[in-house]
Amino acid sequence: MSAVNLNTWTHSNFMCNQVTTTATTRSRSRIPSFYFTKIPISVSPIKPSKPNSSSFSFSVSSLLTKQEPIEAEEQNPIFNFKSYMIEKATRVNKALDDAVSLREPLKVHEAMRYSLLAGGKRVRPVLCLAARELVGGTEPMAMPAACAVEMIHTMSLIHDDLPCMDNDDLRRGKPTNHKVFGEDVAVLAGDALLAFAFEHIAVSTVDVSPARIVRAIGELAKSIGSERTRCGTSC
Repeated sequence: MSAVNLNTWTHSNFMCNQVTTTATTRSRSRIPSFYFTKIPISVSPIKPSKPNSSSFSFSVSSLLTKQEPIEAEEQNPIFNFKSYMIEKATRVNKALDDAVSLREPLKVHEAMRYSLLAGGKRVRPVLCLAARELVGGTEPMAMPAACAVEMIHTMSLIHDDLPCMDNDDLRRGKPTNHKVFGEDVAVLAGDALLAFAFEHIAVSTVDVSPARIVRAIGELAKSIGSERTRCGTSC
C-alpha cells in the first residue's frame, strides 16, 4: 500500500472544488436570475363543493356514453301565422263557393260570384273562425257567420267602386263589378249579397241555439249600420 502525500491530496482536492465551483457559476450565469427566485406558495385545503341539483340536467346514459347533456325541456313550437291564414282562407273560399251558387236570376248571381270569389286575404272571416277557437265550438258552427261577414264586405266594395262613390275601374287587379256587368246589376248584386248574408246565418248555422243565432244577426246588423260604417263625403 503506497503512502499518500497529504499536501498533494489537499492541493488536488482544492483544485477539483475550484473547477466545480467555476463551472457551476458559469452555467448559472447563462440562466436568467428569476429562475432561482424563491416564490412563496400557499396551499389551502380544498373543500369539496356540494353539487347543485339544477345543474345536473344530463342523464346517467350521457355520462356513460360521453354524450352532450340532454335538454330538460323542449321549446314550444312556433305558431306559423302564414300557414294558418292560408289554411283558413282556403276553407272560407270553398264555403263561399258552395253558399252562392250559380242560379236564377243568372246575371245577378254571376255578378255576386264575380266579386265574392275574386280573391283577397279573407281576414274578416278568418278572425271570425279564430274567435270561435277562443270561446269553443266547432268550425262548422262558425263558418256561416264567417261567410256572412265576407259577403257584407264584398257588398261594400261593389258599392264603393260605383261612379257615384269612388268611381274605381279596378279591384284586386280585375275590372270592377259595374265595369263588367253595368251599374244597375252591380247595385243589385251588392244588395243581394247584403240580404243573403243574414239569410245564410239564419238558415245554414247548425248546432247553435236559435237565441244565439238571433243575437249574432243583431250584432252583425248593428256593426254595419250608420253608426259603425265609414260614410262618404255626402254623410
